[in-house]
Parts: sequence; structure tokens; C-alpha cells
Amino acid sequence: MKRIMLVVAYEGTNYCGWQVQPNGITIEGELNRALSELLGERIVVIGASRTDSGVHSCGNVAVFDTDTRIPAEKISFALNQRLPEDIVVQSSKEVLADFHPRHCNSRKTYEYRILNRSVPLPMCRRDTYFYHRALDVEKMQRAADCLVGEHDFKSFCAAAAVVETTVRTIYSLDVRRMEDIITIRVTGSGFLYNMVRIIAGTLIQIGEGRKEPESIKEILAACDRGAAGPTAPAHGLTMIGIEFGM
Repeated sequence: MKRIMLVVAYEGTNYCGWQVQPNGITIEGELNRALSELLGERIVVIGASRTDSGVHSCGNVAVFDTDTRIPAEKISFALNQRLPEDIVVQSSKEVLADFHPRHCNSRKTYEYRILNRSVPLPMCRRDTYFYHRALDVEKMQRAADCLVGEHDFKSFCAAAAVVETTVRTIYSLDVRRMEDIITIRVTGSGFLYNMVRIIAGTLIQIGEGRKEPESIKEILAACDRGAAGPTAPAHGLTMIGIEFGM
């Protein structure tokens, strides 16, 4: 028995998120199906991040155990022939038998993309949130700076989430504009349910002038979901990748 790690990219538009659900097509479900067909075994993958419905990824990570004699690095090529075109395994390799992508130190990076112009562009509709009101990127960055470090992010967590602690560490949070696209890029030790999308929704309010950059400190201190801004739509969010062993 050996453990294989996959790096998986996908466009989340047509899926009910990562995790298997009884009444919807998911990324995890498609991987399980294709791997089981390829290897002739019942395969159940373990994912590093359970992305929500509509969220995309350039490099989510999953592992699974198998008895196959197929070389680990060849599995990705064979697997891609059995997956839909909006899911592509970027690489596959053997890892230690006790490696678990959710139980080890890691740095996860996400990007939230905003198309900030007066009218939408159809080619951006799947992976970028269109927002027509002018946004002040400088104010958004000033607010973002206040979120860097270790904080209690309860105000930036979906109210229904059940977790042991809402304390997380953000290593970097940058807001950049290139022409009409504003990109919010965040790297952290881990993220609460909807945390990145709530951060994005709050920064959008600040960029529009409905909140001041300094209000971030008060929002953090409140430890109340109602203090932060709205949850930005899922389709603007992409998991960029995960670094392990940091």
C-alpha cells in the first residue's frame, strides 16, 4: 500500500464544491470515480481544502492510498483521460504513508478577483466578480494591513460554522489593481468557513467608502459576524496553492 498526492486544478462553476454530497456533482466525487475506474480499487481521496460551490483552484491537494503498480508520477496523465475537462490533475507523486494534507503545517494562498468597471466583460464572468462602483485600492490595502498577523477572526467566519478556535494567522494580504482587475491575494496558516469571501466583501465596502480602513480593528475586536461586510460571491475566489512543511 502506498500513498499518492495529487495537485488538482479545477473550474468550480459546474460543481457543488469539493466535498462529496448525496445530491450534487463534486470535485471529490469525480476524483473518486475516475481513480476507482483507473486503478480497479475503491478509492476515496482526502482533500486539503473543502472549497465551496463555485470556487476554483489552481492547486488544491488530495491524497489517497492504493495497491497499484502504476508509477506514481504516471497516474496524473492516465487520470486526466477520465476526468471532465474542467478538472485537471497537475501532478502526482508518492508521499510518506502518514502524510495528511489537513494535519500538517502549511501555508494556503487564495486570490479574490474583482472586475471594477462600468460594464461587465463576458470572458470574466466565471472567475471574476463584477462590481461597477469605483473602488479605492489604497484604502483597501490600508484595511488589509490590519488583518495581517494572528487574530481572532470570528467576525470573518460564517455564523453557522463549528470550529474549536477562530484564531488564525495571515502572513500576507495584498490588494493590487491591473487595469480593471483588482486582485486580493491572501496567504495564511488556514482559513475559517467563508473567511476569505467575507474579507473580500468587507474590503469592497471600504474601497467604496461605506466603511473606513480603520474600522477593521473594531470589526476584529467585535468577534461578531454582523460587524463585518457581506460574503462576496463564490465565483470570484480561486485557491492558488498550498505549501507544506513551513
